[in-house]
Amino acid sequence: MWQRIEAMLENSSWEISIPHIYITDIIEILIIAYIVYRIMVWIKNTKAWMLLKGITALAVFILVAAIFKMQTILWLAEKSVNVLAIAGVVVFQPELRRALEKLGEHNFITSIVPFAQTKDEERFSNETIDGIVTAAFEMGKVKTGALIVVEQAIMLTEYEHTGIELDSMVSSQLLINIFEHNTPLHDGAVIIRGNRIAAATCYLPLSDNTKLSKALGTRHRAAVGMSEVSDALIIAVSEETGKVSAALGGQLVRDITPEYLTERLIYIQNKIVDTKRFALWKGRQKHEGKND
Repeated sequence: MWQRIEAMLENSSWEISIPHIYITDIIEILIIAYIVYRIMVWIKNTKAWMLLKGITALAVFILVAAIFKMQTILWLAEKSVNVLAIAGVVVFQPELRRALEKLGEHNFITSIVPFAQTKDEERFSNETIDGIVTAAFEMGKVKTGALIVVEQAIMLTEYEHTGIELDSMVSSQLLINIFEHNTPLHDGAVIIRGNRIAAATCYLPLSDNTKLSKALGTRHRAAVGMSEVSDALIIAVSEETGKVSAALGGQLVRDITPEYLTERLIYIQNKIVDTKRFALWKGRQKHEGKND
């Protein structure tokens, strides 16, 4: 028996083919893995997650139809593919737009290549930071509602056009005066670009995030909604409690301190991406069940 096995092994040609792996192959695998990871993170954090689950269920249904050769269902599925693709683009246009804007941001390359980070000019001055912080907490003391949007890389021109153009230097006195009760400019949001107040009484998109606390009012939902469609930092002052909150990247931090707000403004003052600071931002997120 063993002799027969040895003879079979001698007569057969055993060749092991080991593919050649080049440095370009490794780079290509890393790039594809990173792209797939970013797409999955984007899908998970948007309404596209529900779309993905729906597509998966539909694919399973079509697979079953193919196994049992249900020709009518397969014909309908084939004719509906193009229509469903167009409908998906229309329904998820805001998410797709945000993804492309994120891809075009200046800090995309520096987030991938850390040594490519360079020191750029500051987005606004320390005096602007002091003015925003002072105004927010002075208004909080007297329970004056306010909504302040601090623009970053993504231009907010379309939201600026919904309000009244000001083009004024940022100061705590001006911000407090804008949001004073019964004044023409107190309703809506203020958009700050650099060291200037670009516009007031601006309308912001409301968040449809179902995980947000039901206790949050329109002002805070607008803050979260604006942070979902842009990279801006939005500061909201509660008219009921006087507490100051801030939203960035779809995350809302409530009842913050002046020191914390100053830290956040310094974080976006410079264009260098600091992943540790961003992790700290997420780690400091407050529980959404608190009353505001």
